[in-house]
Amino acid sequence: MSEPDQLRELFRLQQALNERIGVRTEGMTPEDQIRWVLNYCRAMSQEIAELTDSVPWKWWAKYQHFDAQNARVEVVDLFHFLISLAQVLGMSAEDVYQAYLKKNQVNLQRQETGYARKDETDSRHI
Repeated sequence: MSEPDQLRELFRLQQALNERIGVRTEGMTPEDQIRWVLNYCRAMSQEIAELTDSVPWKWWAKYQHFDAQNARVEVVDLFHFLISLAQVLGMSAEDVYQAYLKKNQVNLQRQETGYARKDETDSRHI
């Protein structure tokens, strides 16, 4: 038996979870999209803060330790919200994959050229 496409499966699971919570991304009005983009951005900001707190970042405090297990959980929480955000924007797993491939090429090209200046147009094709 073959494994399911892992990214598509994550998108499927997240859609099911969101719908269970009452968030349906299909047919959202532009106002609803704006609200949910902001909701998910705020949620991701909080998850980033929680991830940061998993790392001993307070150079003046001696009591801290690196909580790698919690850091992994926070990364997964970020995926939940990031996938939800992609879905609000109408992106499928395939859309994200294709956009990633294109953006990765842009980033590689930037590194090859030294990324000495910002080109506002180099990502417009994505």
